[in-house]
Amino acid sequence: MWRGAVRYSVFSGVLVLLSGCGLFDFEQREPWRDEAEQACLAAKAVKVSAYVEPAREIDGPGACGMLRPFRLSAVADGTVGLSSTATLGCPIIPVVDRWVNEVVQPSAELYFGSPVVELKSGSYSCRNVNNRRGGPRSEHAFGNAMDVMAFRLADGREITVSRGWRGQPREQDFLREVFVGSCQHFSTVLGPGSDAFHYDHFHLDLARHSRGRTVCKPVIKFDPRLPAVMAARGQFTPRVAAEAPTSPTQAQRPALPGGRPLSLGIPGLLASSGADEEAGEAEGVVDQGPVLRPPVPVRR
Repeated sequence: MWRGAVRYSVFSGVLVLLSGCGLFDFEQREPWRDEAEQACLAAKAVKVSAYVEPAREIDGPGACGMLRPFRLSAVADGTVGLSSTATLGCPIIPVVDRWVNEVVQPSAELYFGSPVVELKSGSYSCRNVNNRRGGPRSEHAFGNAMDVMAFRLADGREITVSRGWRGQPREQDFLREVFVGSCQHFSTVLGPGSDAFHYDHFHLDLARHSRGRTVCKPVIKFDPRLPAVMAARGQFTPRVAAEAPTSPTQAQRPALPGGRPLSLGIPGLLASSGADEEAGEAEGVVDQGPVLRPPVPVRR
């Protein structure tokens, strides 16, 4: 009997270890993920090229993976290189391209007079949110997220999120312009001040939050110039709220028709689902930078 008890204990221990390694992990991918990927592929939204190559299916461990991932060495029709090859799912790739063309490049031209030629970025990783054991899967685990740590310009300058967010005024404005514009393209945008995990990069993803909500954190006080510049070129209509000037520099920036100054505060709207990407981790964290304001309390 004693030997039988020992054998049972050893067998149970092995099962626990295997389970911890994910070999007995039977979690299922949400149906909408494969459906969105199949629709994107059917629409041929991603074109194979010298810098976008189809890769083999990634199936697991657990729910991780994609039906038909792509490996990218550059984005935006090859005009902006990636510091390391990115593995992404079909749905997010055209959104990244539009973000680069409509937000990143115009912002770089506006503040530095030089285009971005490379992004230092991160992509697919089968892991949980913030690498926390036992937590929900990160959008990175489905190739549905991209991290951006730095922007390299054609003139050789490199703007890093870690240093530039509190760096020279022009770097601060550029990064905040990109941050604000990102919230118009992605369902989750996290940056310095959102929580302890995003002090050195922008996290961008297409997670589906409950009731279609958007997560954009931290809440910042910033007067974007790009919408008015792009509207003047006839490229798109600015989607901003008008407020009274709050700083001496605001009066020097472009105004909406009728003389109303441009201003935008991005609210940190949180979905009630616990599976939302790192959004919930940022509550109560306030960036003390000169142009930030504390997040509005959120009920969940």
